Amino acid sequence: MSRADDALPPPTGAPRLLDHLIELRARLLRGAVGVIVVFVALMPFAADIYTLLAHPLLKTLPGSGHLIATDPAGGFFVPMKLAFMTALFATAPWLLYQAWAFVAPGLYRQEKRVAMPLLVSAVGLFYLGCAFAYFVVLPAAFGFLAKFTPEVVAQTPDIGKYLDFVLVIFLAFGASFELPVALVILVLLGWVTPAQLREWRGYAVVGIFVVAAVITPPDVVSQLMLAIPMCLLYEAGILASRLVARR
Repeated sequence: MSRADDALPPPTGAPRLLDHLIELRARLLRGAVGVIVVFVALMPFAADIYTLLAHPLLKTLPGSGHLIATDPAGGFFVPMKLAFMTALFATAPWLLYQAWAFVAPGLYRQEKRVAMPLLVSAVGLFYLGCAFAYFVVLPAAFGFLAKFTPEVVAQTPDIGKYLDFVLVIFLAFGASFELPVALVILVLLGWVTPAQLREWRGYAVVGIFVVAAVITPPDVVSQLMLAIPMCLLYEAGILASRLVARR
């Protein structure tokens, strides 16, 4: 080997990739440990959490209404599933922080200043959408459906199907409330402008009502309760995108 070869710096691509993989593994492990710790802490309260989740439905059931478990082991596994989903829900900020800590070193200062408010807003809006679904949408939807249920029909919902139904509603409303963040990101990427968002307002309203009709239960109340907030959030997204575009 010549002296010229000795003077060449060693390749650094592989070690850097290995460092990134080690860092990624560490972040994933920290996130998983956080979820497991919260899940273990919630396990003794799984039945109480399910009772709290079923409260909007229990209020609308006639007489001594109650839920049933068609699966012999459903009385155990369904609350445990809810406890795990609650742990994911509660540790979402911790999981996003781990993702942010992994990505942030590769961002410019200006990108960090923009990404952090968007990340915090996305988490807050998702929680707000889930809270809106629990406190407003579910009681109104169950009350509306109970009025049209014949008296000869015994309402005894299955605990597993009810949990799946509520989780879908939470995911639908939580994701729908991310609309302002999505609009701001589109403006930051240069794909649309605030002026175009204002021009497309009519099409957006039609699309919102179509989406609400698809992802909500087949009743008018829940569809309106998703479509109206989304229309307001669309307007909020236009205002936020205008502020971002000016800066």
